[in-house]
Amino acid sequence: MDDVERVQMLGQSYQRLKTELAKRIVGQEAAIESLLICLLAGGHCLLVGVPGLAKTLLVRSLGEVFELGFNRVQFTPDLMPTDITGTEVIQENRTTGERVFRFVEGPIFSNMILADELNRTPPKTQAALLEAMQEKQVTAGGKKHPLPNPFFVLATQNPIEQEGTYPLPEAQLDRFMFQVSIDYPTAEEELKVILNTTSSDVSPLDVVVPQAELAGLMSLVGDIPVAEHVAEFALNLVRKTRPQSEACSKFAKQYTTWGAGPRGGQNLVLAGKAHAALHGRNAVELEDIRAVCIPALAHRVRTNFTAEAEGVTSVDVIRQIIEETNKEPEFRINGLVPNLLGSKKSQ
Repeated sequence: MDDVERVQMLGQSYQRLKTELAKRIVGQEAAIESLLICLLAGGHCLLVGVPGLAKTLLVRSLGEVFELGFNRVQFTPDLMPTDITGTEVIQENRTTGERVFRFVEGPIFSNMILADELNRTPPKTQAALLEAMQEKQVTAGGKKHPLPNPFFVLATQNPIEQEGTYPLPEAQLDRFMFQVSIDYPTAEEELKVILNTTSSDVSPLDVVVPQAELAGLMSLVGDIPVAEHVAEFALNLVRKTRPQSEACSKFAKQYTTWGAGPRGGQNLVLAGKAHAALHGRNAVELEDIRAVCIPALAHRVRTNFTAEAEGVTSVDVIRQIIEETNKEPEFRINGLVPNLLGSKKSQ
């Protein structure tokens, strides 16, 4: 089977995944698609929403349909880094009496980690996730312990309760491929939620994509080609978020203090590949980049006091940049393609 047929099969699997998750999750189609994009692109996701919107249930259900190991960590003010990563303990050999250090793995040693209310724990504990998210390993006692493959961190934040919370530093936010906002359901969806959750019938979920096949699908997504003009379109979007750049949008220059870094462009293209694959396409189109632009870039843009006073959010900034870019002629940077493609000079 060639890659074209495999991408088409992935598109069919996407429909089966949505059908299976609908047994337990009502609505939230956009959030489900965003999480699937992160999984296939090998990224991490930050979910933002008020309590009671099934964020935890959604993540646990994803683990079931992909046959992935799942651990949930409730982040609290007294949580220590070793409570997440694990610690070394002294173990005595009963025969020889010799004492040696043995590493006891923490809950982070699983395929899928739900970091619930990540902003309720101090920065010291938040930082314990940095190495795991970027390097896929944990260092303890001078030794490196690799994490299971695949490994995903799906974190949640409550946007309304800010007292006693610790805002995530920019370095931590930048590690997340997506930030996804989960909204209230519609009246029809909420009625269905009430009817489904107040009965004793809980439908089990079937495995749609076994864990053994997921690594192959992730590799397939990484191999999807990106045309030069699509990569330059993505780069143009990223550069327009930076107020210090000559390419910055006037709207962004007025309302932001800084924009997305190079990792934003890398994640934008990777997410575009996964979006194309989910929809059965074996090449990335401009529409794929537009579709993932807000969740990939909005959390990397910091707005200023003017924006706060006028009610302008980072999502508004990204939307405006997309509209401006759509009206511009084809974008070129001296005919060069960024290193994220590893391509040569164009004509």
